[in-house]
Amino acid sequence: MMSLVPLLKTVMRPVMDYALPPRCPGCGAIVGADHGFCLDCWSGMRFLGPPCCARCGLPFEHEMGEGAACGACLANPPPFDSARAVLAYGDVARTVALRLKYGRRIGLARLVAGQMLRHVRPEMEEALIVPVPLHRWRLWGRGFNQSALIADHLGRLTGLAVDKHGLRRVKRTQPLRGMNPKQRAQAVRGAFALGPDHGLAGRVIWLVDDVHTSGATAAACAKLLKAGGAREVHLLCWARALPRTGDD
Repeated sequence: MMSLVPLLKTVMRPVMDYALPPRCPGCGAIVGADHGFCLDCWSGMRFLGPPCCARCGLPFEHEMGEGAACGACLANPPPFDSARAVLAYGDVARTVALRLKYGRRIGLARLVAGQMLRHVRPEMEEALIVPVPLHRWRLWGRGFNQSALIADHLGRLTGLAVDKHGLRRVKRTQPLRGMNPKQRAQAVRGAFALGPDHGLAGRVIWLVDDVHTSGATAAACAKLLKAGGAREVHLLCWARALPRTGDD
C-alpha cells in the first residue's frame, strides 16, 4: 500500500504545477519541469568542456592533445590542479548566480550541483568536497553561503563527504567586482585559514565556488589547502569569465 506522504505528493503535484508552474531559472518563462531552462535560454548558454586547457579549463579552438595547457598556465601554473566550470559567464549564467546569491533562490543550488557533475572524473570520485567559505559577518548578513549550499547538494548526489569547517575566511574582504587581477590577489591575501582539525593530509579536494574569474580567490584557497597537506585541489564552479567576457 502506498504510504500517505507519497500519495499526497502524487495527488497534489498537478495542482501545484497549475497554481505555481515551473519557471525557467534564467528568464522566468513557464517550462515543463522544475529547474528546466527554456529554449531561448538554452540557446544563449555556452557549456564548457573539451577541448580546453588541462589546468585552468580555458577553451581551446581545436583539440591540442591530452594534458595540453594554455600559455598562461605554462608560464605561471596555478596552485590548483584543475579548474572546470559548467558555463561561460554570460547573461543566463549571471542571472542564475545572482538569483542564488542575492535573490535567495536557494533551490538553484541543486541545479548548479547537478550540472557540475559533468566535470567529475574517475580520479576525483574519492574526493573531499570543500566550499569556498564566507566571512562570518557576510554569512550572518546573507543567511547562507551559496557555495556551501552547492557543496551540500554535490555531496548528496555523489555520496562524498563535505567539509565546511576545514577552510575558513578570517578576513572580511571588499567585493572583488571592479578590481584588476593584482588588486584581487592583494585583497584576498591572508583572507583564509585552515580549521584546527581539517584532516586534509593526502586528500583530493573538490573546491566548490559559484563564479570563477581572475582566479584570485581559488588560488588563495588552493595554496592553503595544499599547505595543509591536500594531495590535489580541483576547482568546480558554475560559471567562469572568459577573457574579455565577464566580471566576478
